[in-house]
Amino acid sequence: MSNFWNKFNKPILALAPMAGISDSAFRQLCYSFGADVVYTEMTSIDGLYYKGKTTLELLDFNHKKEGKVVLQLFGKRPELIKKAVERVEEAGFDGIDINFGCPAKKVVAHEGGITLLRDLNLAQEIVHATVESASIPVSIKTRISINKKDQTGKITVFDFLDKIKDYNVSALMLHGRTYEQGFSGSIDFDSIKLAKEKFKGVVLGNGGLNTPEDIKEMLDKTGVDGVGLARGLYGKPWLFKQINDYLQNGKYSEFDLEQIKKVALKHAKLLSKSKNDKAFLEIRKHLCWYLKGFPGASDWRAKLVRVENLSDVKKTLKQLS
Repeated sequence: MSNFWNKFNKPILALAPMAGISDSAFRQLCYSFGADVVYTEMTSIDGLYYKGKTTLELLDFNHKKEGKVVLQLFGKRPELIKKAVERVEEAGFDGIDINFGCPAKKVVAHEGGITLLRDLNLAQEIVHATVESASIPVSIKTRISINKKDQTGKITVFDFLDKIKDYNVSALMLHGRTYEQGFSGSIDFDSIKLAKEKFKGVVLGNGGLNTPEDIKEMLDKTGVDGVGLARGLYGKPWLFKQINDYLQNGKYSEFDLEQIKKVALKHAKLLSKSKNDKAFLEIRKHLCWYLKGFPGASDWRAKLVRVENLSDVKKTLKQLS
């Protein structure tokens, strides 16, 4: 099996998987700005097995314009994984990632995502089934720890890594917060550094990465092979370019309004190609993020949240100055 993870120059810059965000249009944008590898949105193992229409739509991607694409799986039924993996490979993805980190209430309520670590035997079985079924590299994404159900202690990423140490897992994306922290609080750089020392594959640091300076701090304090960018990309897919500029030259430029409007329009055009007008309404949240912080942005948002198609976006953006 060819392992593309070992062929990147370091640091590796990745678009992390984000539900409702990292669709094909956004992946194309991030790749155009310098992302080395892009992850899809979370994709249901059950949905792939039973060929759910909405799930199968997540298999659509543009290899030439997205670069290396990793599809992220979530679910807790190992017996369905082989068929799910077959569908992923038939679609042509470069890698498969397994979600052991999502803290979303909907996922946690079904004992998926990060809560899978509370049953390490099941987590091990899921990894084993995926690795055995796949002919493309398998990676995992998780968090530092989660408290046990009875609150008598915690299960850590190290407990998990020890459980799967004999399986061929190519990469680990580690969010430097606990489940209980959610998306706020300090990043545990020491645990990420230790995971890098213990895990035999590629390690990507994740969490709290909003600026090029944040990325440099993560790299310097942990020694990871790269980073997985998530919320820091909201309205800033060009963050990849800024990171590369900063790491190479020690400085970077902010995008002005005209540059941002061009990116926003390009994003809208990509979405209009891949989704119908109903789904196209997803552009509204992105448009609001793009213009966050500019004078009068609240007035603009009132117009942007009403766009219904590409023509509306073009018209509204043209009015902004």
